Amino acid sequence: MLSNIGVPGLVIILLIIIVLFGGKRIAEVAKGLGMGVKNFKDAVKEEEVQSEPVLEKKPTVKKTTAKKSSNAKTTDKAN
Repeated sequence: MLSNIGVPGLVIILLIIIVLFGGKRIAEVAKGLGMGVKNFKDAVKEEEVQSEPVLEKKPTVKKTTAKKSSNAKTTDKAN
């Protein structure tokens, strides 16, 4: 049924909707729809984060190495 409408039919339907509701009302509906989709995506993302298992990490110990100073005095035991 919808495959017989075509592009000209969709344009006419769109014009009728604009005339009936007006441009401002359509913009408000589109904004509300966009906010609803955004809130839904945020809720899904938050649910995914909460459902992930928490892995305990072992504390990491950094190994530090002492750098030799180029000005350090060397001693000879032979002296």
